[in-house]
Order: sequence, then C-alpha cells, then structure tokens
Amino acid sequence: MARGVRRWVPALDRPALVALLLGAAGVVYRLVLTLHTVPAGNSDEATFGLVALHVAQGRAHPVFLYGQRYMGVLESYLAAPLVAVAGPSWTALRLPLLALYAVFVWLMYRLTRRVFSPWFAVLVVGLLALGTERVVRDQMTAVGGRPEVKVAVAAMLLVAVGLAERTVRRRRLAVGLFGLLAGVATWSDWLIVPYLAVAGLTLVYALRRELFGWAAVLLVAGFAVGVFPMLWDNLTAPPGQDSLSVFRQVDATGGPPGPLVDRVVGGFTEGVPLASGLCPAGGCARWQEWFGLLYPVLLALAAGLALAALRRRANHPVRPVVRLALVAGAALTLVGYVRSPLAAADPLASARYLSVLQLSLPAVLWPLWVAAVGCWRGTTGTLGRLAGATATAVLAALAATALVATGLFAVGTADIRAEERQARRIAEVLRGSGTRHVYGDYWTCHRLTFTTAEEVLCGVLDDRLHPGQNRYPAYWRAVARAERPGYVLRAGSAAERRLTELLAGDAIATTVTEVGDYRVYHPATAVRPWR
Repeated sequence: MARGVRRWVPALDRPALVALLLGAAGVVYRLVLTLHTVPAGNSDEATFGLVALHVAQGRAHPVFLYGQRYMGVLESYLAAPLVAVAGPSWTALRLPLLALYAVFVWLMYRLTRRVFSPWFAVLVVGLLALGTERVVRDQMTAVGGRPEVKVAVAAMLLVAVGLAERTVRRRRLAVGLFGLLAGVATWSDWLIVPYLAVAGLTLVYALRRELFGWAAVLLVAGFAVGVFPMLWDNLTAPPGQDSLSVFRQVDATGGPPGPLVDRVVGGFTEGVPLASGLCPAGGCARWQEWFGLLYPVLLALAAGLALAALRRRANHPVRPVVRLALVAGAALTLVGYVRSPLAAADPLASARYLSVLQLSLPAVLWPLWVAAVGCWRGTTGTLGRLAGATATAVLAALAATALVATGLFAVGTADIRAEERQARRIAEVLRGSGTRHVYGDYWTCHRLTFTTAEEVLCGVLDDRLHPGQNRYPAYWRAVARAERPGYVLRAGSAAERRLTELLAGDAIATTVTEVGDYRVYHPATAVRPWR
C-alpha cells in the first residue's frame, strides 16, 4: 500500500512543502472570512447570486449579468449547484471562488517555479496568501470575472511552457485546452484581454510551425466553444444591445478623462498598492505608496532581464518569453487603466480593475530576487552587493507591509460583520411583518432580495424616489403590482427626506420601524410619486 501511495503522491522538496503550508494558510484565512461573510455582501454580488438561484431552479440560463450585457456569469453557474442544495447564501456563492483561489495559487507556484526558481516561487505564494480587504474582495466575492480569468491565464502559460519544452504528451489536446480557456476568459471578463493577447503570442512562439495544421484547428475550435455563449447572445441580441455596443456606451458615459498626470499618479500611487494588498480599503498613506512608484521601474528591469536571457539563447528559451509576456500584460493593463477617468476620480473603488496584476507578480519581483540572491551568494562586486542589499530590504519591506496590512484588516472586521448583521435584521423584520414588496435604493434592493431568497422583492429608486437601476425588471413589475409596498431607506438620506415630505403632505398614516441605520416604512396606502 505504501508503494501505491508513493506512485500517486510525489515527494515534496523543501520549497514545495513550504509553499504548500503557505498556500494552505491562505486558503484557511479566506475560508474563515467567507464563513463570517467578510467582506460584506452587496447588491452587485447579490445579482450574481440571484442568477445562480435562477439557474439552480431552471428558471433562466443567462449569458451575461442581469442589466449588464458584457459581464459573463460563470461564477453564478459555478455556485448554482451549491445554491440548489443549500439555498441562496453568501457562503454558497463564495465557496467556488475559494476553490478558484486555491487553484490559482497552485498554478502560480507551478508557473513561477518552472519559469523562475523554486524558492522564489515560495515567496510569491507567501505574498498571494496574504490579503487586505481590497485583495480579498476581488478574490472572494462574486462580482464578475477576475478570479476565474486569472486561473485561465496561469494555466494557459503553463500549457505554452509545457508545449515548448515538450513535456506535454497530448499536444493537440493541450492546444485545444489553451483555446478553450481563452474563450471562457473572454466571455467572463474583458479586463483579461491584454493577458490573453500576450499568452497567445507566447503560444505562437512555443509552437511556431506546428500551429499551421491540426493544432490551429483545435485552437480555434477550443476558443469557439469557450466563447460560444457570448457569440450566440451577441448574434441574437437586439440592435445596440450586443456586448460590444453596451461596453462602448458604458465607456462613453465615464465622463472626461481629466489630466493625464492625475490619472497616472492616481493609478500608480493608489491603484497599484491597493491591488497589491499594501493599503487598507480607505486608501493609502504616503508611506504605503512607495511600491506603486517603484512598479514601473521594476517592470522595465524585468523586461531588460528577460531580453538579456533571450539574447543568451538559454537552454529553455520559452521561459524569458513568458517573463516578457507577464511584463507586457501588466504594462498593457496599466495603460488601459490610466486611460480611464476613474484612475484619478475614484482610485479606491476602481483599483479592482488592477487585480489581474497578481499574474505578473513573479515578473515584477524577479529583478529584486536576482539582485538579492547575487548579493548573499557573494557573486557580485561592491556595487552588486549594495544593489542586492537594497533589493533585500525592498522585498522585506514589501512582505512586512503586506503582512501588517493583512493583520490590521483581519482584526478590524467588526464594522463589516455589524453591517452584515444589520442587513439580515432588516430581512427578518420584513419577513416578520409579512411585507413582501418594498422599494429601496440600489445598494439595498438586490442584497435584500437575495438574503430573503426572493421572499421579499425590491424595486430600485433613486434619491428623488423615481425608478432607478433595476437590473432585473421582473422585480420592479412585481412591486408595482403590490397594493401596499413598503420602503427601506437609510435614515437621513435624500430619498428618506423626500418620502417623509410626501407622507406628511398627503397625511398618510405610516408604520415606521428603525433597524440600525435604516428605517422601514409601511404606508397605509400605496405611495408611488413617479406616477
């Protein structure tokens, strides 16, 4: 029996064992947060949850998120089996993302070890195991695309390396898998397109002439299968409702871009450190912005090292190509980000668009690792030892900053958990009163509907009590048919002030229940001021 076990369980060397322990710690950390609903749920994530509920019940099989015809809902389909068994909950929605995180860390270890070095791969896994609220929210909340597309790209690059080094036996099948992953990622989230492009070029380099044949057919076929849901929806969509047209409309409504300097400063001093897990969700202090300023320098150094390795024609020429691909993917992502006005206007919220930079973490840190190792091995001169000591200090500062930021987040979740308890209390109050139809703001409605498993349906209103962003029109129509719909509004908000004015002006008797920062209004007669 022991011999059989040895066949199926490969022996782990020290780097692999340490990486396994660090990766497991990262998974356990995120599991604990998931079980406590940290980060708190919101209506964006709840919309994915409602899609999962409808898929589980066989009521719908959408291709894109309700009300947003360019964001794929693969996360909803992954959660649907758990929702079917256990009912809708944040835990059921997030457990598949935990599995994706574990796979991503494993793939990144394999990729980093193969393309860079074993102990450097351990460092990368250790950093990926940490996570502030911004990082964990991007990894562990179902808000579209980012967890699964990072897994896809890491797997695609590993396939390319295996094909180039001829360690893959079923080569045509591997090429088809590459295309399938690219297609699924394209459907799921367009933010990953820069990385898909550079991964595709890596595959071309790895196969060269081999692509002109059955490999090309299987690559295209795999991509077509993966992207088919998006293609089919676009072919059958009404004019102007295809995903590309909708995406252009959204991009056009972003407002003026603002000064380039402000966008670059916001993108690098706030966006990069936030996405790297060095800052709290409220923003970066001055001393936490250093990594963002250093980031473009590290990208340039990484590109230089990769080009030098290519010129030397090393034994594994595909490896520097992969390093260049990771550098180019990060650079293109950053260029796309700083083109957006959000980079300057709202870097705290828009930093989520940089979460895919985790794919390039090995390439970005590799120059520091090379300098540090050269210093400690004594293979460099005086300037090299000075550079190596500096690089060692930078790596230590990066790890320490990420560790401290993660620790502060982990011990400071009381407010987040209190917010979630308040949301559940609102749901209990409405259930207890028999209220099944209410109006509320966007950040209340779908969250409430998901929390109650559609026992309470909510129609979205804006601050003037006019129809707001109703992603799923069926809920709005159901509330519109109710005889006495209630209102769930944040105390002191513009919408609440407008409602109290209407109720007082028409002398409508109303039952009011306070639940934390919210008030639940139940007028004796229907109040719909937009009619």
